[in-house]
This record gives sequence, structure tokens and C-alpha cells, in this order.
Amino acid sequence: MDFSLILTTATAVCGLIWGFHALLLRLGRGGGAESQEENAKEPILVEYARSFFPVLLIVLIVRSFLFEPFRIPSSSMVPTLLVGDFIFVNKYFYGLRLPVVNKKFMDIGDPERGDVVVFRLPADPSINYIKRLVGLPGDKVMYRNRRLYINGEIVASEAAGEYEGEGQPGSLLYNELLGEVEHSILLMPDRRSLEGTFVVPSGHYFMMGDNRDNSKDSRYQGVGIIPDGNIVGKAVLIWMNWGFTKLPRWDRIGNEIN
Repeated sequence: MDFSLILTTATAVCGLIWGFHALLLRLGRGGGAESQEENAKEPILVEYARSFFPVLLIVLIVRSFLFEPFRIPSSSMVPTLLVGDFIFVNKYFYGLRLPVVNKKFMDIGDPERGDVVVFRLPADPSINYIKRLVGLPGDKVMYRNRRLYINGEIVASEAAGEYEGEGQPGSLLYNELLGEVEHSILLMPDRRSLEGTFVVPSGHYFMMGDNRDNSKDSRYQGVGIIPDGNIVGKAVLIWMNWGFTKLPRWDRIGNEIN
């Protein structure tokens, strides 16, 4: 379900109904008192359209050009993001895009290495993924023996002991310095993930999950290297963590995403 399409359509329909009725009222004002009395009786459909249109328009503007909420459904970004995290995604950081078509019409900035990015899955644009941006256009990215190399240089990482969070038994925690961004990643000694060398074309980005051995990302078919036109925005803040069978985790609220 493409909520952006539904919201845009609903806003347009309400605006058209309200606007068309207002036009008819203006044209009918010359028809005498009886005509004016008839026009004063606003149909319930028009009443609903007039009430909902401003609300829908504000939500559309905020969601399309400022911030959009998302919920994290999987563990591919553990330990940075946990299942049940509700996050805000900055929609203007990388430039303003038209809703539905996701076409950039105002260039403000470009994605940077180390950013946590939400993007539309190329194979199915109705599905949103969230990963960390590892490779920029023109980069040569290699993942071998659980180590990441960019343009022939190894990305610095340091062991930080066992991961003590739930749901990832036996995982090892590492601190990684990716560009200017220091963040944590997980490695699973008893599980292997796809390795290889990847060249990032112009206008594309290479994404990886922080849970390196439990992430379907740009290394895999079905995701692949992400075109700029599929970028949704930069994840910036956790505003809630709540699982449907668990109590909220208050310590997650307000955490910045790095």
C-alpha cells in the first residue's frame, strides 16, 4: 500500500470538491434570494471535504517535505536500531522531492558516507528499507573475511565484546569508523553473509545493515545498489520503541541516530 499516493489523492479530491462547490456558489449568487438559500445548504460531502482538506494538506506537506515517521520491523540495523523503534526521517536533508513520484525538484544536499538512510526498494518501490550508506558513487566496496574495504583501504573497526542485547545470541559488538561517523556493528561468528567486490555506478549508493551477518542489503539480488531517485531521507531520531506484546522502552525515546 502506497500511503503517499493515498494521502495525495485524498488531499486532491477534497480540494477539488470544496473548490468546485465554492465556484458553483459564486456563479449562483446572481440567481436571487431563493437561489442563494439553496446554495447555503452545503451538502454533507462538501462539508466533509472542507473539514478534511486543511488537515490532509498539512499532513501531506509535513510528510512529503519535512519529516516522515517509520517503524523498524527487522533486526538488520541492530545495534543502532532495534525492532519496534519508531523513527523520524528527515525528508529535506537531501533535497525536496515531489510526493508519489519521488522526483527531486530542489537540491539541498547529498547523502554522505555513514548516514542511516531510508530508501525505496528498487524491485518494489512500495517497500521501504533502512540501511547505512557505505559506498558513494564511483567507490569500489569490498567485503571479505568480515572486514569492509572502500577503495582499497580497510575501514577501521575495534572489538567491543559480546552483544548483550536480546534477540542476537552469540553476536560480537564492534565499533566502526565509517568516514567521519563512528557507530556500532554486529558480527555473528556462527553465521556467514555474502562477500564480494562491488563498484558503485554514478548516481547510486551502496547500503549495508549494521547487523552485517543478518542483513539483506546492497550485496544481495533483490536489493542491489540504490539509485539516487529511490532515496527517501535520512533517519535522525528515535521517538518511541514499542512492541505489540511488550512495554515501551523509555530509554530509547529521543535518541539521535548515528
